Amino acid sequence: MLFLSNTMKQFYTLFFLLVVFVSCQKETTGNTVETGEKVLQNVSYGNDGQQRMDIYLPANHNTTSTRALVLIHGGAWTSGDKTDFNEFISILKQRLPDYAVFNINYRLAAFPATNLFPTQENDVKAAFDFILSKVSDYGFNQTKIVVLGASAGSHLALLQGYKNATPRLKAIVDMFGPSDLTAFYNSLTEPIVKSTMQDLLGGTPTTNASLYQSSSPINYVTAQSPPTLVFHGGQDPLVPLSQSSSLKAKLDALKVPAQLVVYPAEGHGWEGVSLTDTYEKIDAFLRQYNP
Repeated sequence: MLFLSNTMKQFYTLFFLLVVFVSCQKETTGNTVETGEKVLQNVSYGNDGQQRMDIYLPANHNTTSTRALVLIHGGAWTSGDKTDFNEFISILKQRLPDYAVFNINYRLAAFPATNLFPTQENDVKAAFDFILSKVSDYGFNQTKIVVLGASAGSHLALLQGYKNATPRLKAIVDMFGPSDLTAFYNSLTEPIVKSTMQDLLGGTPTTNASLYQSSSPINYVTAQSPPTLVFHGGQDPLVPLSQSSSLKAKLDALKVPAQLVVYPAEGHGWEGVSLTDTYEKIDAFLRQYNP
């Protein structure tokens, strides 16, 4: 099983082939399975068709012992879909059976001028606000929420966790996401990739410094930031390992519990033994910091 294979392909395509309920609260309810689990598909958290999430509620979910995990897909802020996480969700449900899972979509940027950043950041915050408003309906403990993102989704997860006090997340799992957009931009060597970043953020780190700064999670790390588990491939051709190592160094400096797991031979995602190890480390980290 390939970890987030669709996301990786879409991210790679963007950067190297660009070269790189009814109305706004409508819910479609899936079948209730025999174990008592419940699936709600394409639940709206906003008016746009992309502002949707799938919700997986475990058997006997309640506001005391049921935790919440929010998933944010990757795709370079311009592509990808919540369905990229489908296989991952199956494994997580087995390993973390007491979690309600919220798998979100968000509005994707389309150049030259549609849904440019920080649209995606704002959508993630709106999704969290919606989830919090449904604590009683969905039956989970609002003090035990964690977030996991992949690639650009990790960037959005880190922004949510570090910039916003509500909800106070118990942990963040960062899968090879950019943490410092200025350094990320400056590390790029392909002109088309830099052009893509310029379109997304309305300029360069020089011409639009404020947005690059406000969109970089590393700038919001404090001593109160949530414990953070970071994964990165040592051969990642898209997001430099330095993005994760710099984040880890700042978390360490502020004594925030953090782990950086590097798979030296892996790229922008992995499978096999490395993937199994990833699952095990996520399981252990969440059991430690969101007991």
